[in-house]
Amino acid sequence: MGSVRLYAAVAAGGFRRYATYRAATAAGVFTNTVFGLILVHTYLALWDERPQLGGYDQAQAVTYVWLGQALFAALAMQGGGFEAELTERIRTGAVAIDLYRPADLQMWWLAADLGRSLFQLLGRGVVPFVFGALVFPTALPGDPLSWLRFLVALLLAMVVSFGIRYLVALSGFWLLDGTGALQMLVVTGMFCTGMALPLNAFPEPLGEIVRALPWSAMLQMPADLLMGEAGAWGTYVFQAGWAVVLLALGRVVQAAATRRVVVQGG
Repeated sequence: MGSVRLYAAVAAGGFRRYATYRAATAAGVFTNTVFGLILVHTYLALWDERPQLGGYDQAQAVTYVWLGQALFAALAMQGGGFEAELTERIRTGAVAIDLYRPADLQMWWLAADLGRSLFQLLGRGVVPFVFGALVFPTALPGDPLSWLRFLVALLLAMVVSFGIRYLVALSGFWLLDGTGALQMLVVTGMFCTGMALPLNAFPEPLGEIVRALPWSAMLQMPADLLMGEAGAWGTYVFQAGWAVVLLALGRVVQAAATRRVVVQGG
């Protein structure tokens, strides 16, 4: 119970930390709304030319856009979470202090990132999503159970997102500068999560390959679940499977990385 309270406090701290940046949050809401408008009109033009592209009608395509904008910061699809800070702490050697804490390094950052994700979802994601749902025709479910199933998928998506970014951050133990690795998150976040275009619309066999990667657990699968295009249990199994693999791989890399840490006098 002591560990549970510790990590709950770390998550709460992560929530409060990002809640202090009110101007940045307001700017993020504005940015996501503007990008959502641009993408919606682009999608509408594309779906006029290619009806049922990726198995979606226009209402589903619009829903997908606003859901992506709502989850963009919450899931740090192109970075912007803890990974830059952890990479910098590794570069400077300050990570040694983290390793001295009476807490697991991976669990500490996971708790902090979940707190950040929750705030970004509420503070930055809700307004653009509600705006899009009010202004454009969408394919949102009306029953509360569908939304509850979606929230479970969203929690699993947060863990998958953390797992990917944790591995990227740990690469700093071997790289002189982690900037390149962090920049890779921008590229993979744009295309592999489906932010640019739903993965269902990718040509085969590329689409099948990308949908099998963990990034599809972040946006594509939760979106399909919310719109009734995918079953709950199949979605959960896919997401949970990747979450377990990524967290386990993170622990393996963490164990190898910490053997490289040398602390003067320790």
